[in-house]
Parts: sequence; C-alpha cells; structure tokens
Amino acid sequence: MKRLTALILVLATAFATAAFGAEPALQLEAKIPLGKVSGRIDHMAIDQKRNRLFVAELGNDTVGVIDLTERKVINVITGLKEPQGVGYVPSSDALYVANAGDGSVRIFKAGNYEPAGKIDLGSDADNIRVDAAANRVVVGYGNGALALIDSVTANKIGDIALKAHPEAFQLARSSARIFINVPQKKEIAVVDRTAGKQIASWPQSNGGNFPMALDEENQHVVAVFRNPPTLGVFSAREGASVANVDVCGDADDVFVDAKRHRVYVSCGSGFLDVFDTQGAAYRRIAHILTVSGARTALFVPELDRLLVAVRASAGEPAAIWVYRPTP
Repeated sequence: MKRLTALILVLATAFATAAFGAEPALQLEAKIPLGKVSGRIDHMAIDQKRNRLFVAELGNDTVGVIDLTERKVINVITGLKEPQGVGYVPSSDALYVANAGDGSVRIFKAGNYEPAGKIDLGSDADNIRVDAAANRVVVGYGNGALALIDSVTANKIGDIALKAHPEAFQLARSSARIFINVPQKKEIAVVDRTAGKQIASWPQSNGGNFPMALDEENQHVVAVFRNPPTLGVFSAREGASVANVDVCGDADDVFVDAKRHRVYVSCGSGFLDVFDTQGAAYRRIAHILTVSGARTALFVPELDRLLVAVRASAGEPAAIWVYRPTP
C-alpha cells in the first residue's frame, strides 16, 4: 500500500508539472514522523529561536514538539482537551494552547514545556494570534468572541463580541483592524482592536469561510470558502470583491508568500493549490496531491518552507510534510 501511495504521489506530481509548468511550485523535501498520533491534527506554530514546531494533535489530546533542524519529535505535551490553536510568544518565551474540549487556554514555558498557567474561556477555544507589538494574545472562542490576553501577566483583560463563533482571523500590521471569518453568519467581520468592537460586516453569498490570510502589500483579505470551494479576495479597505476563483475542497489553511507573489491553500480533499497573485487575477498554477484529511498547514517565510500536517491513514503514518517553494 505504501508503494502504491508513493507511486500515485509521483504520478500526480508529474501531472501537475506537465499541466501547470516545467517545475512544481512546491517540492516535497522531507516527511517528519509524528509517532503514534491518531485522528485529526489541527493548527501549528513555530518557535523560531529554537527552530521548533508545535503541532496541535487534537485527536490525541496532545501537542507535539518537533525540532526542525533534526527533523524529529523531541517532546509531547499531554493532558490537553482537544487542542486546536497554538501560539508562541517570544517576549515571554511561552506557548499558548487553546482547547476545544474544555474551553481553556493552557500556557507552557517554551524552554522546558512545564505548565505556566491556565485561562478558562468557557467553551470551544480555537484559533490563536499573537499581537507582539501590543503584548497581547488573541483567542477566538465560544458562541462569538475574541478573548484578549495580556502576554506579560498571562491574564485575560477583555473580550470583543462577535455574532457567532470565529474561525480563522488575522491581525493587520498596517492598522488596528482584525479581520474574522464568521461562517455561521456568512460574513467577514471587521474589528477595531483599539476601540474593542466590531465596526463592519462583509456579507458573503458563499458559505464555510474558514481559512484566511492577509496580503499586506496589496491590502487584500484572502478568504477560502468550502461551499462551494472558492478562493475569495477582498479589498481590506472596504470589502469590495477583487477576485473569486475555484479552489480545492475542504480548505482549512491559506498563506501568502510575499516573496513570490503566491497564495498557498491546504485542503482536506488531499491537495495543495498554488495561485499566482501578480496582476489583477489570481491564477492557479499548481494542484498538488497530498493525502485525504491533510488540511492544516503552516507557511514560515523565514524558513521558506510550507509545513503540511498529514493525519494517519491506511497508506501514510501521521507526519509533517515539508515543502520547499520553487524557484
């Protein structure tokens, strides 16, 4: 079965190369085994100082710690409750883990992974973003809120109310805005984090807008919808539609590669889609086979690598697949 899966991957890569260009936009460089990890894998974060990757192993109630230099698991944090979001805070050298199972945010020392605190949010603690400039950690949770946590004191200092549970959200670098996918309401919400409230709503006709990224250079918000599978691009200033193109199914992460003017989308249907963002249109230049259910990823510009979380299946063990963008 493993040989058959490998052959299919080679053939699919060859097809993508022939269909989209002379050289694949992403080259599979390595597979890092996660060990006995079963079930769903959720989001990831990186400690760049130590070159370590944190993997939210939701189905295992664990967070795996990978040394990216040695390309191996060096620690496993246990005792969690369906971890979804992870975030590393350099200023306090702390790892934050959001748990869907009990609604808590667990805090660990990043040097030795010892517990350093716990914040109870109530329910469905999900995505995490770190606002390093403001010493804040922002966590989406519950039936509609962003929790604001002071990363110096590790205490919750406030909430920003939303109309329903937030999925992916992004903090703008060039303004005080936060853009949030709220799929239950078929909207992208816009929050002013200085005022601490929602200031705009961009209604959507498509549903299932889970992944989101910001193209800061072009002032675009990039959201991916599951129903139907489309990539939507919007003006960050007023929400006007810029582009709307087909994408792979069951998307869960999207990233902007500013160096190459590309967008990467990871999909549970078992594909990575790559889009060229130069010019007015977003043009798909690669459709790369992965594994069914491998829908979460992390692009690290400083490493120039796309890391894809592959859940265990009959043909593949749980692993992080490392892709090198080309050229």
